Amino acid sequence: MERNMKIGVIAAVSIIALFVLSLLITSSPADADNSIRFGILTLLPPLVAIALAFITKETVLSLFIGVFVGEFMLAVNDLNIITTAINAFLQLGSDIIGCMADPWNAGIVLQCLLIGGIIQLVTKMGGAKALADAFAKRANTPRKAQLFTWLLGLCVFFDDYANSLIVGPIMRPVMDKLHVSREKLAFVVDATAAPVAGIAIISTWIGLEISLIAAGFESVGVTNVTGFGIFLQTIPYRFYNIFILIFIVISALTLYEFGPMKKAEQAARARKEDEEIIVPEAPGFDEIKPVEGVKLSVWNAIIPIGTLIIGALIAFYWSGYTTILGGEDQALIAIMQSSPLSFEGIYTALSQSDASVALFQAALLASIVAIVMAVGERILTMEEAIGEWVGGMKTIVITGVILLLAWSLGTVIGNVGTADYLVGVLSDTIPAFIVPTLIFILGALISFATGTSYGTMSILMPLAIPLAWAISSGDMGFTIVCTSGVLTGAIFGDHCSPISDTTILSSMGTSCNHIDHVRTQIYYAIFVACVAIFIGYIPAGLGIPWYVSLPIGIVVLYVGLKVLGEKVDFEEVEA
Repeated sequence: MERNMKIGVIAAVSIIALFVLSLLITSSPADADNSIRFGILTLLPPLVAIALAFITKETVLSLFIGVFVGEFMLAVNDLNIITTAINAFLQLGSDIIGCMADPWNAGIVLQCLLIGGIIQLVTKMGGAKALADAFAKRANTPRKAQLFTWLLGLCVFFDDYANSLIVGPIMRPVMDKLHVSREKLAFVVDATAAPVAGIAIISTWIGLEISLIAAGFESVGVTNVTGFGIFLQTIPYRFYNIFILIFIVISALTLYEFGPMKKAEQAARARKEDEEIIVPEAPGFDEIKPVEGVKLSVWNAIIPIGTLIIGALIAFYWSGYTTILGGEDQALIAIMQSSPLSFEGIYTALSQSDASVALFQAALLASIVAIVMAVGERILTMEEAIGEWVGGMKTIVITGVILLLAWSLGTVIGNVGTADYLVGVLSDTIPAFIVPTLIFILGALISFATGTSYGTMSILMPLAIPLAWAISSGDMGFTIVCTSGVLTGAIFGDHCSPISDTTILSSMGTSCNHIDHVRTQIYYAIFVACVAIFIGYIPAGLGIPWYVSLPIGIVVLYVGLKVLGEKVDFEEVEA
């Protein structure tokens, strides 16, 4: 009876809210741009999705409702909420299909499914356990295990998706054995995904970043610089990326934690040796065990995963190489024909690659290698190997659903004009020295609300570079700092947003409850972002060089962690 009353109250409140929303929208001019027509209501879809995610801990439901709210807003023509709701639901279905039909999105979903199959095969062959045991011999304390995870994350520098799906499953058994929480593992994996890929000179990000930079400088009449050259100059000013990577090391070495992460770590340390780890709503590879009696060998993990990594790099190169030769840019074609294997040639090819297709190709090749190894070593029959491969994909299906809804939310947020509204509100007349900080904060807000760093960069870069150039009267150094603010702010928001695909994949790869990961990570991300602002971007806006700010920032990170945190000892559970 009580449950029925709650459902009735929720339904009544929802109907009233939709009516009020329709009333507010119909009172606005219908022929205006959506960002003007909806005004502050443009923030409603992402805020609803994020708030519900924290309240209900139901990621799929929260994303679905967020998308529906956005579609409802776009469908409003009058006060007939029933007709509007029907039209919104129909459009929601079309948008989800549209996201799945997008070649980039389809490639990401497929490569996630294939990597899920690879991880399951590697686990069944005993490779994952052998690799975890090998790591455990060296990473025999929580401190060393976190540093190993950090180092492995740096090694998988070329793509943030691949990082989340490779590092997480490999290090999870090691962390579990050493009583390090899944939340801390998910944080380390997530913090070495986008922040590393975003500053790597060879990655799936580099093409978009340099193209946006080049277009931005061309828009202000500067043609004597290259996008890659400016990108390299922004690296020392990528304060959030650099500080979050250093913060991981400081936290691992000191074992100091604060906020919800401290509680998660204390609970993990207090766990009994034989106590089963139960993580609600955490899809992953927990229940998979090696085939009984199989001889454990690290090569059963190294070869398939190595094939995935090396294959991805080769596929990136080949994708870019063929794209350039099939295009009309004679300068790029000349580079490919004269020196295809030089640093410039390799970089140029990688910057033009289709990462979605390349990762799928690499994952497919690694899947074939893993199946052949399982059958060739007589661990599994061909039928069993393919069955396990498909079974691994099933563990990723829920992640695919979440990604589709997250992308759909990004589409509807773009349609209602959330980013345009935020830019309009926050880009009023301001002092010049605060512009880099404002750009960083604006990028963080947009990427947190939309869950996409790529989209944020694409929206903000064409606005930020002309703004910085005009305010500074053509000061190249100042404009470079502002350019860094776009790239870094986009990564910060994407890093800690609960609707970000990399955040979702990090939760999945580490078998951590998604909301628990977001809830524990966001305190650390905000702390590091504050250091990046007050020690990095504000001084940089005043002309203070990066080599002064970085050392001071590291000291502030250490002192801040000591003041805010508490040491979580491990002596009693040392392996």
